[in-house]
Amino acid sequence: MRSSHTQAQLAQVVAGLSEGVILIEADHSLSYANEAALTMHGVAELDDLGATISEYRANFVLRYRSHREIGPLQHPVERVLAGETFRDAVVEVHQARDPATVWMHRIRSLVLTEADGRPSGLALIMQDVSDHYEAEERFESMFRANPAPAVVCRLSDLRYVKVNQGFIDLTGFTRDQVLGRTFTEIDLLGKCEHRVAAVAHLHAGTPIMQGEACLCVPADPEKYVIVAGHPIEMPGGERCMLFTFADLEDRRKAEAELRLSEERFAKAFELSPIPTVLLSSEAEVATNSNEAYVAAFGNVADATSVPWGEETDRTRFKRELQRYGRVRAFEGRLRTQQGDILDCLVSAEPITVNGSSGLLCAVQDISSRKRTEAELISAIEAVMADASWFSHGVIEKLALLRNPPRLGKAPTSVEKLTVRESDMLEGICRGATDEEIAAELGVSLSTVRNHVTRLYRKIGVNRRSAVVVWARERGLGGIKPAKPLRSQKLGQKHQAD
Repeated sequence: MRSSHTQAQLAQVVAGLSEGVILIEADHSLSYANEAALTMHGVAELDDLGATISEYRANFVLRYRSHREIGPLQHPVERVLAGETFRDAVVEVHQARDPATVWMHRIRSLVLTEADGRPSGLALIMQDVSDHYEAEERFESMFRANPAPAVVCRLSDLRYVKVNQGFIDLTGFTRDQVLGRTFTEIDLLGKCEHRVAAVAHLHAGTPIMQGEACLCVPADPEKYVIVAGHPIEMPGGERCMLFTFADLEDRRKAEAELRLSEERFAKAFELSPIPTVLLSSEAEVATNSNEAYVAAFGNVADATSVPWGEETDRTRFKRELQRYGRVRAFEGRLRTQQGDILDCLVSAEPITVNGSSGLLCAVQDISSRKRTEAELISAIEAVMADASWFSHGVIEKLALLRNPPRLGKAPTSVEKLTVRESDMLEGICRGATDEEIAAELGVSLSTVRNHVTRLYRKIGVNRRSAVVVWARERGLGGIKPAKPLRSQKLGQKHQAD
């Protein structure tokens, strides 16, 4: 056994080491522990470790990193007493009275022998690797929790050392089918854009820019993904490449649906009987048109925009487009390729086709309808020139056809006027002033003015001349009942006979 002088010299050698050292005697006593070893056990004195190996084992609980219980022959101190030389045994250590505080130690043994082979000194040499394993635990937790598919490839031998659930779900591999396999066995850059450069970056340990790749995996012989590589340093300093993936299946489906949608639009656009043209976003340039538009207004190559017949219509259309972003049933006049002017309703809606923004503009020719309306109004005016044969109901309907009420406002008929409002209407039609009407009816001037104001509001006018027009449109020169129709007069005569 060592002399006290030799032991003192050995203690001086190991005192300043950053590694923890515990010296063990042949009689199983602990003869020395340096400051680093005491700190790694959370104690200040050698006696706190224990005077003997038995006390040390009672004071401190050790578990291998695999969390298996350490049996008598597996305990590091038992192994060193047996003369076994080992290294890199990683164990969890905590005081028996304080299970919450845990250290991670990497332990190796040192066995010194005499010339005849007898052991002359035994030692446990340890490093505190708690920070390393805490960092590894944090990385493992984040790696497992990350929903994005990912796999870690060790650069020294290009073997896969970690894989998360997202990669398992994406590819259909099991963990055992991936871990330990090499890059040549599972190629994560299959058919990758710029594959040669990407493989070169992998061997060099430099970033691999994201690009599309096609993987051959159990879930799909052609799995299209976006893949990128990020060099990382694992806890412990091991250099690796972290591959991350994004599934392109949804995007490929969306692109296919978009192509199908654009094909449908193109067919509907061409076959539509309504003249339709595609314009630039500012409605300045026509880019495409269907056959109906070409037949009516000529090829868009011959014109820069919608062929407005009047510049005022173009200005009003653009103003409404800028204000609302779209246009509905804009009434304007357009010039055909033969030079004719058509009354049209123009509607425009912003759309995106083949990635480009524009306006879909539809044109409806209403020239025939406008002519019919004009002819109908002329006929009504001719008939109403002699309205003596019509009842008030017919006259009202004809008046509404010629001058329909504003949107959202109900029309007012003669029958809805009060007696006093009828008196005001009759007086105004005769050209009487408010004072004359007041004297004639025997009421105050303010009463007449109040009734006139209510009359204005009810029939939707704001001056006396408009009241006269309103009355004449309904066949009223005064407020006398209109004569019955000739058919009504004949019916009455027949009844009298």
